[in-house]
Amino acid sequence: MRTVKVAATQMSCSDNITENIAKAERLVREAAGNGAQIILLQELFETPYFCQKEKAEYYRYASELEENKAVQHFKKVAKELQIVLPISFYEKKNYARYNSLAVIDANGEVLGKYRKSHIPDGPGYEEKFYFNPGDTGFKVWKTRYARIGVGVCWDQWYPEAARCMTLLGAELLFYPTAIGSEPQDGTIDSRDHWQNCMLGHAAANLIPVVASNRVGVEDDEDSSITFYGSSFIAGPQGNKIVEAGRTEETTLVTEFDLEQLEIQRLEWGIFRDRRPDLYKIISSYDGEITI
Repeated sequence: MRTVKVAATQMSCSDNITENIAKAERLVREAAGNGAQIILLQELFETPYFCQKEKAEYYRYASELEENKAVQHFKKVAKELQIVLPISFYEKKNYARYNSLAVIDANGEVLGKYRKSHIPDGPGYEEKFYFNPGDTGFKVWKTRYARIGVGVCWDQWYPEAARCMTLLGAELLFYPTAIGSEPQDGTIDSRDHWQNCMLGHAAANLIPVVASNRVGVEDDEDSSITFYGSSFIAGPQGNKIVEAGRTEETTLVTEFDLEQLEIQRLEWGIFRDRRPDLYKIISSYDGEITI
């Protein structure tokens, strides 16, 4: 057996970066105390979700990887606790800005970064104002405990992303998230749809999925989002194993046998029976293949 314990966390965020990092550390330590070896924090947890409004003043939140407060802080925590931490942050690189994630291994080393590929744009989620489209492509990292793939929030709606990471050898998929109510229409509740998309990724790829969302109400002038939490860990049949509520700050921990999961993945035949020669249409925008 080759087992690993994974954790999802969820918390509310304020405009105090130091306090947000301290709260995140408390949750990480709680999860590690329950045996978790790979622990997921939510998207952009250093700050409020600043993308509700298009405001140039929020560009100040961005920093280079080597200078980011959360990444530098959690490098030390990862090394101390011998845990793996995917850390979401707002990246500055010259005149570009990215919604990025650094993967910190259990020795405190940054293995690399991923830049969010799919950037949403809509009322309350004005991310195209703040982020360039990610240019890293989908990536998988061989950490001390498992090979992991990580997508960021809007990436989780795309089955192509989950399949690419699995084809690259991921054994577990992680999705840090910031999602809640729709400011333009309070009757919309996307929670079940949000969860079902990721449960489908787990089932279609026979791979566990870990999702971490924020909670709390965040206001910016006339815009307000109630983040609905509901973080969860899913098994390889698309089954929710553990799930958080809509409002509490908490941690979730689950153990997986990676060797058994690999056997199941092979035995089911999904990857044996694939027909990539027939899938060229997926690389088009409109269903037409241009030679």
